[in-house]
Amino acid sequence: MSNKVHIFDTTLRDGEQSPGIALNIREKLEIAEQLARLNVDVIEAGFPIASQGDFEAVEAIAKKVKGPIIAGLARTDDEDIDRAYEAIKEAERPRIHTFVSTSDIHLKHQLKKTKREVLAMARRAVRRAKRYVDDVEFSAMDATRSDPDYLCRIFEVAVKEGATVINIPDTVGYALPHEFAALVKDLIKNTPGMDKVIVSVHCHNDLGLAVANSFAALRVGARQVESAVNGIGERAGNASLEEMAMIIDTRKDHMDLSTGINISEIARTSRLVSMLTGYPVQPNKAIVGANAFAHESGIHQDGVIKERSTYEIMKSESIGNIESEIVMGKHSGRHAFRSKIEELGLFLKRDGIDRAFKRFKDLADAKGKVSARDLEALVLDEIGQIPDQLYLEYSQSSSGTNSIPIASVRLKKGNRKYEAIASGDGQVDALCKAIKKAARFKGALASYNVKAITGGVDALGDVTIKLEEGGRQVTGRAIGMDIVEASGRAYLNAINRMRVGTSGK
Repeated sequence: MSNKVHIFDTTLRDGEQSPGIALNIREKLEIAEQLARLNVDVIEAGFPIASQGDFEAVEAIAKKVKGPIIAGLARTDDEDIDRAYEAIKEAERPRIHTFVSTSDIHLKHQLKKTKREVLAMARRAVRRAKRYVDDVEFSAMDATRSDPDYLCRIFEVAVKEGATVINIPDTVGYALPHEFAALVKDLIKNTPGMDKVIVSVHCHNDLGLAVANSFAALRVGARQVESAVNGIGERAGNASLEEMAMIIDTRKDHMDLSTGINISEIARTSRLVSMLTGYPVQPNKAIVGANAFAHESGIHQDGVIKERSTYEIMKSESIGNIESEIVMGKHSGRHAFRSKIEELGLFLKRDGIDRAFKRFKDLADAKGKVSARDLEALVLDEIGQIPDQLYLEYSQSSSGTNSIPIASVRLKKGNRKYEAIASGDGQVDALCKAIKKAARFKGALASYNVKAITGGVDALGDVTIKLEEGGRQVTGRAIGMDIVEASGRAYLNAINRMRVGTSGK
């Protein structure tokens, strides 16, 4: 059996289904291209039948991103299979990933089908997908609550029809590691043909066991792990890609397993996904959290100063963390600016470079010197803006002791301008209300969060705002030294995302 663990990334499919995330095509391409630099084996680019926007995003990724397999998700319906193929057909290495529920609870309450009917659906779907592509993955949704004998039957059918990957999902995060390992081991042993395909696992984190369950499955013969950057995904999320990769890399002395992941791209990938999705990474998150390599205890600090290995089992720089060294100032030119952001692994088109360079000059004038983290945050913020939508052309706010905070704004879209004045409980509240009024937005604020990107009194502020309208939540994000102005831009970014959705270019 091969010791290669295939890393299947579902950030753009399952991850994007997290509440409040609404990536447009441009942002999905940015993430997909970074995933290719990270060297994942498979990018699940989306669910093409879900919407026209999802189809266009999968199609764009299939055409432009080289290296990884590009997979499109499909139910067992003929229309789903056909639509998935249309989206991925120009990929360098296309895969159709088809799935159907197999647990009694899903068959009874969701599908309202018999086991015989679902078996026939699986057979027909894999056969149809195989007519289009050589690489077909079949998943039995809610496998951990399914009858193991029935799983053997449906997996056998899928293998006979030409499936190249068999996926065993813990869809609701229900399994314990020893239970999941036993199930995977028994399915490999008792399903004819299972030794000729890649066995995959897709674990959710409802009980906080997604990574543990995925690793347990690898120990008994699974060779593909389905995961997401920063562990994002439906409900409590998926197995964390960076945690799986670093477990295997750090403990290679204990197991004969390896991945092809370029671990020096982990930190950059995490920050890109966090910025574009609007999902901050918790400080104590393993591998990529702000505290992952921090030491406050005196004993720990003393040990690390004397010998890093006393309290560090990984090196921060090995995953691509960049230090806050001073890199550029107000006299730096456009060429130096472009070279530096490309050195950081960030790429912008010409119009994006122009806007980002102007913002860099403004930031350099205000701060004097700009760090690598500042520069990265500025460029990611530019990538995260929605083109051809409303933008904040002008804003002014004021407040003081015993006075009512007031803000005025001018928004612009094309040649049209929209102005409004509003009061509020503070400058941020007044500004957001003025933007809401000018944009004629009817939704409500669901959450507001602000944090510093770097240290010091002149640190850039990172503002995340979640808005809700008609039962749908969307997240907007912006950075800036002026927290009030950044809050307004984040609020407007969320409005634009709400209106454009995933179909935005």
